[in-house]
Amino acid sequence: MKNKALFMVYLATIPLANWFIGNVGYVRFPNAPHVLPVGFGFDAPSGVLFVGIALFTRDILQDRQGKKTVLLAISIGFVLSALVNPSIAVASAVAFGLSEVMDFAVYTKLRARSKSVAMIVSGVIGSIADSLLFLYLAFNSIQYWQGQVIGKVSITLICVGILKGIYVVSKRMPSVKSINSRTAS
Repeated sequence: MKNKALFMVYLATIPLANWFIGNVGYVRFPNAPHVLPVGFGFDAPSGVLFVGIALFTRDILQDRQGKKTVLLAISIGFVLSALVNPSIAVASAVAFGLSEVMDFAVYTKLRARSKSVAMIVSGVIGSIADSLLFLYLAFNSIQYWQGQVIGKVSITLICVGILKGIYVVSKRMPSVKSINSRTAS
C-alpha cells in the first residue's frame, strides 16, 4: 500500500480522539467528556483536535488510495477505539461513519473544482453531523456541539493553510515539487 504514513496518521486520529476525550482537559460535570476551550467562549471535547485532523487527512487519503482504504482505516480505528475508550467507541464509530459518508459525498463532488474548497466544505458538513450525533450518543446531550464544530473547522482550516503553504513553497523550490503534484490543487 502506498502512502503508509498517511494511512497511519489517519488511523491514529480515531483512537487518539477518543483517548483525549477521556483523559485530556477538564470535566465540568459527572459523566461528561474532558473539554478544552476552542475560542469564542466555547469549549469542546478534547478529541476535537484529532477529529479535525482526521477530516483533513481522510480527504487526502481518499484521493491517494480510494474509499476502500479509508473505510478500512475507519474499521481498524473503531477496534482500536474500543480498546482505548470502550464507553464511547460505539458512539464514535456511528457518528464518524455517518459524517464520513456525508463527507465522501460532498468532497467527491467538489474536488474536481477545487480540492481546498472541497476539504473545507466537506469538513464543515462532516463536523456538524459528527458533532451532533456523537455528543448525543456518547453523552445524551449536544451541549458542546458549537465548540465541536468551531474546533474541527479551525483545525481543518489550519491543515488546508499548511497544505497551501507547501504548494506555494513547492512552486519556488524544485525539491518540493513532488509534494506539490500530489497534494495541492
